[in-house]
Amino acid sequence: MIGFTCKYAPAELLAGFGAETGLLNLEAENFDYAQDLTHMNMCSHIKALLEEVHREGIRELLLVDCCDSMRRAADILKDKLDFCFLLDLPHNDDACARRHFAEELMRLAQEYQTYSGKTFDYRRFRGAFTGEDRDVSRDFIAVMGARMGTRQFENLSKAVPMRLEDFTCNSSRSMSPPPDAPADTTDGAHTKYAPDRAAAPGGQDADPRYAEGSVAGADVNMDSLMEWYAGELLAQIPCMRMADIKRRREITESPNLRGIIYHTVKFCDYYGFEYEMIRRSVSVPVIKIETDFTMQSLGQLSTRIGGFLESMGIGKEAIVTGEGRYYAGIDSGSTTTNVAVLDRQGKLVDYAIVRTGAKAQRGAQKALDALQIPAEEIAVIVATGYGRQNIDFADACITEITCHAKGAWHLAPGIRTIIDIGGQDSKVILLDDSGNVANFAMNDKCAAGTGRFLENMAKVLETDLDGMGRAGLSWEEDLTISSMCTVFAESEVVSLIADNKAVSDIVHGLNKSVASKTMNLVNRVKGRGRYMMTGGGARNRGVVGCLEALVGEKISVPEIPDLCGAIGAALFALEAAEQKGRDS
Repeated sequence: MIGFTCKYAPAELLAGFGAETGLLNLEAENFDYAQDLTHMNMCSHIKALLEEVHREGIRELLLVDCCDSMRRAADILKDKLDFCFLLDLPHNDDACARRHFAEELMRLAQEYQTYSGKTFDYRRFRGAFTGEDRDVSRDFIAVMGARMGTRQFENLSKAVPMRLEDFTCNSSRSMSPPPDAPADTTDGAHTKYAPDRAAAPGGQDADPRYAEGSVAGADVNMDSLMEWYAGELLAQIPCMRMADIKRRREITESPNLRGIIYHTVKFCDYYGFEYEMIRRSVSVPVIKIETDFTMQSLGQLSTRIGGFLESMGIGKEAIVTGEGRYYAGIDSGSTTTNVAVLDRQGKLVDYAIVRTGAKAQRGAQKALDALQIPAEEIAVIVATGYGRQNIDFADACITEITCHAKGAWHLAPGIRTIIDIGGQDSKVILLDDSGNVANFAMNDKCAAGTGRFLENMAKVLETDLDGMGRAGLSWEEDLTISSMCTVFAESEVVSLIADNKAVSDIVHGLNKSVASKTMNLVNRVKGRGRYMMTGGGARNRGVVGCLEALVGEKISVPEIPDLCGAIGAALFALEAAEQKGRDS
């Protein structure tokens, strides 16, 4: 099999030689093999490609030089494979570009024929055109941006209860087959090809195109065919490598577009600025996600996607209600599991905060057991947080994005921006005038700026989080911790201790670091007042103070900031019971 990675790759041409082709787009278990061949900051897709070529025993490869990383992959693999061809892709779709690309296609045909000893057959070539059937006359959510791994897209398709269309750079491949017409014609920008049976090579009327180095055995006008084919390949919806990307507006301006999931690949530079353009110009909800083309990344996006769908009013499951006078929300986080219980008037009547431990289900049960209200008196339980889907006794699951919005608006109507610093992630949620989620951003791949970060720093300073919170309020020297990485920040702290810096000053530097990291998320969602801070991080008055200095106003902190998500989940439980009462 000849592997390829790009929608501009001429797979049909190789099929004309009888070659089997296949898209290489699988996530990797790890990058052990790839990192022996290249550096750690290489594009994650290229590292996954190197792993797939090695794992699947690929011996033949067709690459397109869409970026420096792809050229680097060709350099690495050209001496390791039986056949490795790098195709030069133009940046434009004008007549000159089509001619150049046609010459590249002829070069590929000649080299593959020399390598394989096979001859080109027009019928096989024409039969390889399948295209992609896209129906944009019905509502759909578009996946745009950089290529997405095959398994990730499959998982996404299962999670999204609406038609998902893949418009990433290695998808949306669509071309019509060459027509069977008696002659070549030109219509506007593109050549329309028709078979023109040439004389057999070496005969009385031998065609000069069959001279040495040409494609022998072809019974068609190959120059004309390749110019037509180059035009079809280049006329597809462009990727961001192309100079003219106006046709991408066919996606964003479709009247049936309901949302955009914008995908980027770690260490890929092409797609960040298009996301900013789209975010500012479209009226539909947009979410940006990044993956690193590993199997581990498959489970990291459930909260983001769930919150995105819930903000669109889709994806919420029906809540089954039972008998009882109380309504509970369980927020299963990475560090703590928080339970809030409301009565029929929406008043908080009981709560519990326990360590989550190794299993979300066990932590949730422990939290319920810590309540004063018996479990049999709870009519509905709604779970939220990272562990929500693993709590089998919950009646429904809703993301912490939606639950935090619900809880914050209940605690302080009029709140516009929620800053939540949890044990292992930070999130900022922007609300509209009705308290619904308008936008959100999360930092869920790195512990920098989270409770876990502060917990680790507290150990280095030989104190606890409470002591750290108090120490940060009495600082004198305005120290700065420059690194956002937990590991490097720890090294800075150790150096400051060695320099005999006061603990209170070091803590203040750490608080500023957390606030700065969090402020990046605030800016990303265009946060505005009034502000509320929730999560365990809100207990650290030093962090709150540093954030107040950055946003320029007072930040509201609930009496028990850890409970905001659980209260929101309990409110959804209460609403489900009230709806059941109205329906009956």
